[in-house]
Amino acid sequence: MNHDSYSDDYIREILNSVKTVAMVGASPQNVRPSYFVFKYLAERGYDMIPINPGQVGKSLVGKPFVASLREIDRPIDMIDVFRSAEFVMPIVDDALTLNPLPKVIWLQLGVRNDEAATKAEAAGIKVVMNRCPKIEYGRLSSEISWMGVNSRTLSSKRAPPPTMGMRLSLNRGSIGGGGTDAADRAAKNKNDIV
Repeated sequence: MNHDSYSDDYIREILNSVKTVAMVGASPQNVRPSYFVFKYLAERGYDMIPINPGQVGKSLVGKPFVASLREIDRPIDMIDVFRSAEFVMPIVDDALTLNPLPKVIWLQLGVRNDEAATKAEAAGIKVVMNRCPKIEYGRLSSEISWMGVNSRTLSSKRAPPPTMGMRLSLNRGSIGGGGTDAADRAAKNKNDIV
């Protein structure tokens, strides 16, 4: 497998086929990327399992934390890893003790461990590295376009040239006229300094 580039079909097949996802390194802090990804995937119908030994006894969006992969009481389709590269091999070793084996090991953005990937693939497990399932799900489902990316807020189309008095975004006048009080004050203050 070429881990520098994945086809859309490869990623799509994984996201369509997995149901149970164990997230190693899940965080209950709502400002952490793992929290956003966990919540997003849970809202899309995936059976999410948060793994973080420091959080046992707590839950993440209603799902109780477990300490390790071995403590999960049902088959796991995918392991989503939110840990740095040096922790990936022990996670793969734990995954290889599971029965049945997971179908996929997914390493988050910025995480790559080719040795661990080779070991997992030798056991028949698919591997994705340096990608985010939340981003890939949104991109491949076209859901990302529902959130404003394709809503003409951002566009490659050339905007019409501004005309006198035309109001632009942020309620500011165009360069062709229609100045604002703030622009007039800034120009005056600039002249006063010189």
